[in-house]
Amino acid sequence: MKKIRVLIVDDSPVYRALLSQLINSDPALEVVAAAEDPLQARELIKQHNPDVLTLDIEMPKMNGVQFLKNLMRLRPMPVVMISTLTQHGADATLAALELGAVDYFPKPSVDNTAEMLNYKSLVNDKIKIAAGANVTSVMPSAPEKLVAPKHHHHIELIAIGASTGGTEAVRKVLSSLPSGLPPIVITQHISAKFSASFAQRLNDYSDIEVKELTATQAPLTHGCAYLAPGDKHLTVLRRGSHLYCQLDDRPAVNRHKPSVDVMFDAVAETVGAKAIGVILTGMGQDGAHGMLRMKQLGARTIAQDKDSSVVWGMPRVAVEMGAALSVVDINKVAQQIVHYLSPDG
Repeated sequence: MKKIRVLIVDDSPVYRALLSQLINSDPALEVVAAAEDPLQARELIKQHNPDVLTLDIEMPKMNGVQFLKNLMRLRPMPVVMISTLTQHGADATLAALELGAVDYFPKPSVDNTAEMLNYKSLVNDKIKIAAGANVTSVMPSAPEKLVAPKHHHHIELIAIGASTGGTEAVRKVLSSLPSGLPPIVITQHISAKFSASFAQRLNDYSDIEVKELTATQAPLTHGCAYLAPGDKHLTVLRRGSHLYCQLDDRPAVNRHKPSVDVMFDAVAETVGAKAIGVILTGMGQDGAHGMLRMKQLGARTIAQDKDSSVVWGMPRVAVEMGAALSVVDINKVAQQIVHYLSPDG
């Protein structure tokens, strides 16, 4: 089997050596070269034509985000960012994902053997996913602003789930949606260090007020969206005539915490036919079973299509299970939500 060829770009010789060792330990991967800065990387890309680039954010001569911007304009290819778990690292990583990076992984913060084995698995899995990613689907595009329907067809809640490629997919959907809609709950597989920055970024791009859910419980309000933090599940409950979202600290489900299935299951049980469920790009199958339950109870359900997904994993499983009423391009998801909100939807 042909190996996935990887080029490492990082200014630290120690980390270049460590990353090379971790990647080369996987029989499916091969480090073909390592660059200490973007200028050297430019020449090595021409020389080796790698399948995937790992790119550090903080480097001399040119930072990783600026290099990525140039790269995706001139030679789009799968890129996985190497981030620091800081506020600046979170903001820069989200900017890189907006520019077309497929995913990210942090620099290791520990050096014990057990954690390093987990880290190796994380890094190599993300590189493999990136190698098969649809890079053209993450190229930036201007959102189309929609108008809210005068009546909301008795819809009480919109639930959105996503994973790899989802930070941009969710942003595209929210930035196209009008204000004044029923409340939205969002589960995105993301680091706990990044979820607050992600919520702020969504808020900045959208007419909807977006906030990370930090309280144990909060009332769901029209015109607002609530993002699960990166280390807790988000569920929904009803008290009288009011809906609330709350944090849930149960173990990971489908290897994820937060889990889309946990959120969709709660929406199915609490809101039933008065909900809209949306599953966007992502690896694996988290959310597919929960969306099927939503559809079986009468909810309207939407899956992102293959051509516009960075990784058509979660939506594919949902489609194959018959969980999606409609399958649409990411640029049409907001339009489909508005259609389902209208009286003839």
